[in-house]
Amino acid sequence: MSIPLKNRRAIEQMRASGRLVAETFALLGEQIKPGVRLQELDRLAEHYLTQHKAKPLYKGYRGNPPKHPPFPGVICASVNNEICHGLPNERMLREGDIVGIDIGLRYNDWCGDACVTYAVGQVSAEAKRLLDVAQECLRVGIVAAQPLNFLHDIGEAIQTYADSQGVSVVREWGGHGLGKTLHEPPSVSHVREAQRGPRLRPGMVFTIEPMINTGQPEWQLLDDGWTVVTVDGSLSAQFEHTIAITEHGPEILTQL
Repeated sequence: MSIPLKNRRAIEQMRASGRLVAETFALLGEQIKPGVRLQELDRLAEHYLTQHKAKPLYKGYRGNPPKHPPFPGVICASVNNEICHGLPNERMLREGDIVGIDIGLRYNDWCGDACVTYAVGQVSAEAKRLLDVAQECLRVGIVAAQPLNFLHDIGEAIQTYADSQGVSVVREWGGHGLGKTLHEPPSVSHVREAQRGPRLRPGMVFTIEPMINTGQPEWQLLDDGWTVVTVDGSLSAQFEHTIAITEHGPEILTQL
């Protein structure tokens, strides 16, 4: 499938959507502490988006019907060994947890999407190192997203760094194009691929969102139809940004 290119006006609109995502993270980050329930974070995010006339992208989303039930929350909240798509339910965060919060929204018809994994109170040395490595995996992926580089140079950079740190990259869950809909071409691999894929061109907009495990990369889907967990029970962390390819390099859209 062809990869849609965004003009300057569209990227400006997506920058506004991305900034709203970042503002929501700033709000939630202050509330993430032992004793808070995931559903409280979800309500806070929904209230903030409603105040700013933005529409949540995840609530009611079905993914691949009829296999998936509609997603029940505004945010995804993935705790400890949950890789992605965790449910923001009545669970209470505890000292030492890590929690990945994923936010998607539509604002003035354009989407924004990002993820941050937070430490809850004081965490173990293993968890802290995972958060540092996972964040660096995102950074090296973004640095590799230079115009005229190839799409799969991103996954090459991420996996090379992850391998050097003794962690694993989840293969099957990747980034995606973003625009007026949540999922557009291209699919963005976070691992090394045999083919280099298309060249990156100014106007491409997509997410980079590597999911990094302290153990093995294998995953399984829970019976709720959404939550993806590590098979070996190891910790998992994810950081994600939406970026635009420009003539001068990648621009992060989901930041303040």
